[in-house]
Amino acid sequence: MQKSTLGAFLLLFSCVSVFSQQPPRSADAPAATERTPPGDLRQIIPGHYVFSSTTYNSGIIVTNDGVVVLDALNSEAVARAQREAIANTIRQPVRVLVSSTFHDNYSRGNIAYADVLKIGHEDYRTDLLALMQRQKVPAEEQIARLPNQTFRDRLTLYHGGKEIQILHVGRAHTRGDSIIFVPQDRIVYLSEIYFADQFLFINDGYGLDWLRALDAVEALGADIFVPGHGPIPADPRETRQGLRRFRQMLVDVRDTVEKEIGRGATEDQAVAAIRWPQYEGLLGYDAQRETAVRRLYQQLTGRLP
Repeated sequence: MQKSTLGAFLLLFSCVSVFSQQPPRSADAPAATERTPPGDLRQIIPGHYVFSSTTYNSGIIVTNDGVVVLDALNSEAVARAQREAIANTIRQPVRVLVSSTFHDNYSRGNIAYADVLKIGHEDYRTDLLALMQRQKVPAEEQIARLPNQTFRDRLTLYHGGKEIQILHVGRAHTRGDSIIFVPQDRIVYLSEIYFADQFLFINDGYGLDWLRALDAVEALGADIFVPGHGPIPADPRETRQGLRRFRQMLVDVRDTVEKEIGRGATEDQAVAAIRWPQYEGLLGYDAQRETAVRRLYQQLTGRLP
């Protein structure tokens, strides 16, 4: 395990901050030309919040010396709305941003966090950089979105009276997902490893590894599992049941594809044959059914490393 105080990280951040070409804009107000998008800041338990915008969730951990955020969401405007909500309600500065998914809908908001230490898994950084280069994103924006600090397996912050574990539990939604576990409060923030009451999005995912990642999450001993998408029950401890339902979905997807392979079906034949009626009403099912079949088929047949 790597262990560090936040002070050491901030010292490192001061060394790399020369890469920023412009001073950050105020974190407390969106740009004059942007409309503040809808968003909701909700306390889960004392010291822990979630900021939700449409179906996206961002985790917020409050310590005695500032805030740690997981995921900046899909735009600079949304991220600035979140920072405004933190400033108005929590009244603590944001110290660290941890990012999990390299996709645009969870990394464009990083621009609004130029003044804080940004942490991500090493594969997250590699994949985000490759994505931005394919999109021909300007160099200045690339710098603003990339993490300042990477890790491989786990990184532990001891900050403001809390132990904050930043963990990589294996490939899942992407190959560089990060989660945050706060042992003393028995809460874990799962980003897009957990879609609550939604079908899984698996364009860059690894279904077999995803199941192992969820088993590793279950073994942490948490009571509350904060999803990257979807609602959180009034009693947040009910998220355990939601997480198990999501895991069962992955099991059903795997088993059905495996059965078709056993019958000798080609990939296209499996796509044509497989339906999951029990999940047809979930958000994302129509968009992701074929993708889920293909990704599992390719991994089960050894074509997806």
